[in-house]
Amino acid sequence: MTETSGFLEREDGERLAWKAVAGQGPTVVWLGGFMSDMAGTKAQALADWAMAKDRAFVRFDYLGHGESSGAFRDGTISRWREDSLAVIDQLTDGPLILVGSSMGGWISCLVGAVRAERLAGMVLIAPAADFTEKLMAPGFPPEAHAALAATGEWIRPSLYDEGGYPITRGLLEDGARWSILPGPVPIEVPVRILQGAEDPDVPWAHALALAQAIKGEDVVFTLIKDGDHRLSRPQDIARLIGAVEELAG
Repeated sequence: MTETSGFLEREDGERLAWKAVAGQGPTVVWLGGFMSDMAGTKAQALADWAMAKDRAFVRFDYLGHGESSGAFRDGTISRWREDSLAVIDQLTDGPLILVGSSMGGWISCLVGAVRAERLAGMVLIAPAADFTEKLMAPGFPPEAHAALAATGEWIRPSLYDEGGYPITRGLLEDGARWSILPGPVPIEVPVRILQGAEDPDVPWAHALALAQAIKGEDVVFTLIKDGDHRLSRPQDIARLIGAVEELAG
């Protein structure tokens, strides 16, 4: 099997980059994290698995991420949710397994709730539900609040980007409108959650709260004692692929 690629044209002229493997079974859809992209270790591992096992798989970049067009500062949870729905509706058919990492775990829940008739299962990695309101904003320093009040934007320092990255008032206000905790979260398919106990970005108790909020009974929460936020080590990738294979059948 080979992977194809292309761009999905949005109504406003922006273009979403995607890659897909045409295979069997439910289509596995990768939903990446905040400031992440479809070239990451976990997404690539799933693409390799799909090609080796003849499985249907789609990965893509949100607006302002990776190979897609648009400015990152223009992104919101609403927009990235719409991007995800556009990819699912235009590039896939039949049952879906949503695999969401960090912010992608939150977006998976938002998408799954409105495509329930197609949803077959979900695998969530360090799911950052409501992260803008509950995980990000509480840690802002005074200068962040001052900048957001004055200009609507704060450049947040980053270990991964020397210039930092913009956090906008629009992102925060929009995120609050999509809050799903404390629930109930209207997902009733099998869900597998992989969470590192040493995750500095998403505390394990926060991810567990999402597991408890999901309406379905077939929810398995796996706490990886020495795991970090990325969960990209070989043993973590093996757990991820095992969870996807279990749900894909």
